[in-house]
Amino acid sequence: EVEASSAAEALRAAAAGADIVLLDNFTPQGLRAAAAAVKAAHPGVTVEASGGITPETLPHFLGPHVDVVSMGCLTHGAPALDFALRV
Repeated sequence: EVEASSAAEALRAAAAGADIVLLDNFTPQGLRAAAAAVKAAHPGVTVEASGGITPETLPHFLGPHVDVVSMGCLTHGAPALDFALRV
């Protein structure tokens, strides 16, 4: 997996043999364009979207060329559970 911050980086990573290209911190429009370019040139590459995506903004990042979406907010805001094991 290779993280890319531009469409050009994503295409270079796919051309170099990356199985997964993670498009990080893209705008929804930029993500869709970059994902389409990667899939057009390398249809077998998995395209992952990440970076600032929340449940509220998720629909804007979905598209036919995006295979996986990672949302750090699912773990960043998880509350801690305080427990103890007494034997």
